[in-house]
Amino acid sequence: MKNLLQSIRSFFLPSSDTPLWLRLAPYIFLGILSIFALWGGAYAWEYTNSPEFCGQACHTMPPEFTSYLASPHARVDCVDCHIGEGFITERITRKAGDLKHVTASIFKTYEYPIQVKHMRPARETCELCHYPEKFSDDSLREIVQYRNDLENSSYTTYLILKTGGGSERTGLGQGIHWHIENPVYFLPLDKEEQQIPYVQVETGDGSTIEYFDITSDIDFTEINDEDLKEMDCITCHNRITHLVPYPEDSIDQLLQRGIIDHDIPEIRDIALKTYYKEYTSMETALASFDLLEYYYEQKFPAYYEQNRDNITQAIKELKTSYQNSVYPQQKSDWSSHPDNIGHENSPGCFRCHDGSHLSIEGEAIRLECNLCHAIPVVSEAADFLTNIEISTGPEPQNHLNTSWISLHHLVYDSSCDSCHTTADPGGTSNASFCSNSACHGISWDYAGFDAPALRETILDLLPTPQPTPEPREVPLDPQDLSYSDNTKEILLSRCGVCHGESPQAGLSFTTYTMLMAGNENGPVILPGDPTASLVLSKTEGTGSHFAQFTSLERSILESWIKSGAIE
Repeated sequence: MKNLLQSIRSFFLPSSDTPLWLRLAPYIFLGILSIFALWGGAYAWEYTNSPEFCGQACHTMPPEFTSYLASPHARVDCVDCHIGEGFITERITRKAGDLKHVTASIFKTYEYPIQVKHMRPARETCELCHYPEKFSDDSLREIVQYRNDLENSSYTTYLILKTGGGSERTGLGQGIHWHIENPVYFLPLDKEEQQIPYVQVETGDGSTIEYFDITSDIDFTEINDEDLKEMDCITCHNRITHLVPYPEDSIDQLLQRGIIDHDIPEIRDIALKTYYKEYTSMETALASFDLLEYYYEQKFPAYYEQNRDNITQAIKELKTSYQNSVYPQQKSDWSSHPDNIGHENSPGCFRCHDGSHLSIEGEAIRLECNLCHAIPVVSEAADFLTNIEISTGPEPQNHLNTSWISLHHLVYDSSCDSCHTTADPGGTSNASFCSNSACHGISWDYAGFDAPALRETILDLLPTPQPTPEPREVPLDPQDLSYSDNTKEILLSRCGVCHGESPQAGLSFTTYTMLMAGNENGPVILPGDPTASLVLSKTEGTGSHFAQFTSLERSILESWIKSGAIE
């Protein structure tokens, strides 16, 4: 050892009579060593920044890595979001802060399921690719689903998403992405941001509007600005890269793509039941899926005999799908983390848009079925043609109430059929606009419809019930028709929602004087000339205006106008 140390000393500290090349040798060696160290360090930096290292070198990450590979960000490195951009020294400092994960992995002190605690701000990550001021046009979503019946019957929900975005200063700033271009602050009570009792919105003129959850029991006077978070992309898109679909969605996708034959009897129903069972291990779960072959052999012997390969293929795909969704060791499955997009399996949009967040003035954060998307339209597989409604006209005044969705079933009356088909109102038969199974066929657990405190507020908003008018006999002689006795009732019943006490476009039918005055566009009644009277011409044909008169009502109005439109 002493000789070795002496040799090293002589190599790095040669005597003055040593040949020149031997005196240069230490410097050459150190230079080569530095080059290898830099090369190795750069390689190590690149490798530890790779998705393969994040997802496969660490035993805690299989659920996240599997979902990442099937996500829209499969070609985006993990560190681009979790470390973020910046100067190399800054990135190294951030990465050094993650050494605690290495320690947790070595000593097996990880919490399960894994919860992200620190993310770079969305404006330093998401918005490097997704420009928030870019306006996105409406887009049509086609969602194919299957029922739990013998035939696995399918139906399709068509949904027009109002993505929007842009800036108000350019005449845009609307739709779902309005939230990103306008400052919105909120108070989360939990680390997953599922409980939000307070919201603050900054308006274009610099003022703020505060919304309070009237079902919450917190003391709003103790809220500090430093406790608030600003809404950004990740507030909603929190699982965009690590989403594990619910079993219903996974199985529907397999059926829609033909990976599982939808002709296999009861395959959706029996697959869901197998998915949702509780198992002690993955081996037990996979064995339960294998039993499906015995199930079909016993219950559908004729079908099994002729389609055994299809059933075997279905079982194989279901097992693969289950393995990609459930990780017992990491306590991870489809329900481990809330997904803030949507509002069915998690509160999502309803964290704020639940109808129970009200301002001091009693205005709600709108709970609207057509605020972020159009009214969904359900189409059966046998339907040859699907009509998708797109509202382009002005809404009646009562529809503009911020609590309209909570109110609408309480104020339903005959005036609704002026604009909508109303068969089976509140039902799920899809026989009309008012029997939409995509609305009424789902239990919206996270909306505040039934909150007692909200119900008191809603009852105060209800209009005073109008007495049912007694039927009057229509005079045989048109000269006997008058506004007061005959046509006022028709006009207000059909048009009063928009042209009643709160008239739109400055046109009111509540009094004879207002009716005959018309509005800035001119009169709507021209005595003696029903053809030129806008009240009739605008409501003629298929959907030319909201209100549509019955043939009898139109006949009475025509006769009244023709005879001089008497008061």
